Amino acid sequence: MRKKYILFDNDGVLVDTEYWYYMATKQALSEVGIHIDRDQFMTYMVSGKTTWDLARSQGVDEETIQNKMVDRTRYYQNCLRTEDIEIPGVEEVLKELSQTYKMAIITTSHREDFEVIHKDRSIAFYMDFVLVREDYINSKPDPEPYLAGLNKFGANPEQALVVEDSERGLVSALAAGIDCVVVHNDFTKSHDFSKATYKIKNLDELPRLLKEHGQTLKLP
Repeated sequence: MRKKYILFDNDGVLVDTEYWYYMATKQALSEVGIHIDRDQFMTYMVSGKTTWDLARSQGVDEETIQNKMVDRTRYYQNCLRTEDIEIPGVEEVLKELSQTYKMAIITTSHREDFEVIHKDRSIAFYMDFVLVREDYINSKPDPEPYLAGLNKFGANPEQALVVEDSERGLVSALAAGIDCVVVHNDFTKSHDFSKATYKIKNLDELPRLLKEHGQTLKLP
């Protein structure tokens, strides 16, 4: 069945933000004596659990955690405004794909962060809709976010394709029954992508991939 719908993850696929989220989280946790390295962060990221559970397990009270969550958001948004988070060629790819496919963003980003990221970008212009963290109950790796995307399109899984960069996103897509293309991201390159339908180095490979394998997208 030909693909008609593309569901994009946001962070790490359309914008290069994963590292800065980690750095903001690391800074906020360090201020309450919790030190998290990249490998620990990855473990939480893959599982879909929150790093604040680490603070809770080490006796940090809930009021302090809530305050540090606010601080983390502030640190992260400062990075979003000041650091280079562009992924070259993204808008050109989306412009090309929008001529053939209906597209959406399905992200674990909170609405506030998403709006900061896309305030001066045209990426969302090419999308039929966006689902952020506040738009569903269970986050990736649960299938709910991508099932919600299918439902909003009125599509079945065979008609859709997910584009992800993380293991938890891949697990979410596959659990929803959707083929998933994983685009390389240096920050998440240690994740297990062995079950990906296809793997690409850059997003600009996606249009060619769809032209050549758009019927099934099965690994050669």
